[in-house]
Amino acid sequence: MTTTETTPNPPAGPKPPGAARLGRVTPTHLRQALRRGWADFKAAPGYGLFVALVYVIGGWAISAVAIATGQSYWLVFAAIGFPLIAPFTAIALYEVSRRLSEHTPLKAREIFGVVWQQRLGQLPSICALIVVAFLFWFFLAHMIFALFLGLSPMTNVSSSLEIYFSANGLMMLGFGTVVGAVFATILFMLTVFSLPMLLDRDVDFMTAMLTSFTTVQANPFVLLGWGGALAALLFVAMIPGFFGLFLFLPWLGHASWHLYALARK
Repeated sequence: MTTTETTPNPPAGPKPPGAARLGRVTPTHLRQALRRGWADFKAAPGYGLFVALVYVIGGWAISAVAIATGQSYWLVFAAIGFPLIAPFTAIALYEVSRRLSEHTPLKAREIFGVVWQQRLGQLPSICALIVVAFLFWFFLAHMIFALFLGLSPMTNVSSSLEIYFSANGLMMLGFGTVVGAVFATILFMLTVFSLPMLLDRDVDFMTAMLTSFTTVQANPFVLLGWGGALAALLFVAMIPGFFGLFLFLPWLGHASWHLYALARK
């Protein structure tokens, strides 16, 4: 396939039936996706900032509850698990990028209306899978904490961070990161192309996820590298009080749509 600057667009009207045919993905595509994602963010910043604000407020709320209840160690597991649900946050941004690429006027009511209409289609099934995976990750995280630090007399990191620098604390962080990375990798493979595909095509969620998974398998180094970069950037973005999400969440969300469009034959 070519790597020109023209993004292929689906024909106007009803969604095309069946899964999209996805081809080879190259590092050039990643650079183009990032460049176009940044251009979309600059062209319509309000949508990206609004989506990011929802998750920043959510992060603040989780932090407040965790600290108030003396369970602030959960913040570490929440941060590790955030890449599991990050793809879901970008659905509205996909629609903005799709409209920008088609030179369709951006109207908030129509954009969020399109997203709202997805509740009647296949999207809720993938969203449910993501939520279940995120909750299961928290269940495993609780077991990991109990396994390594359950007998520790110092279990409240709001009063001391030394618990994470102990031998058991470091092993917990290492093991938890590996387990979280496995979860994130599997969900990334299932959703990186299936979520934008459901917005673009009339296809069932199982076919969309299988197509996404096999496409990552066919382009493992480029796409797993892309997934790792997304996870790392989102993790870093959460460190300064979640404020980094105002930049990286919209930018990477728009870029994800363009990567799908570039991979589409």
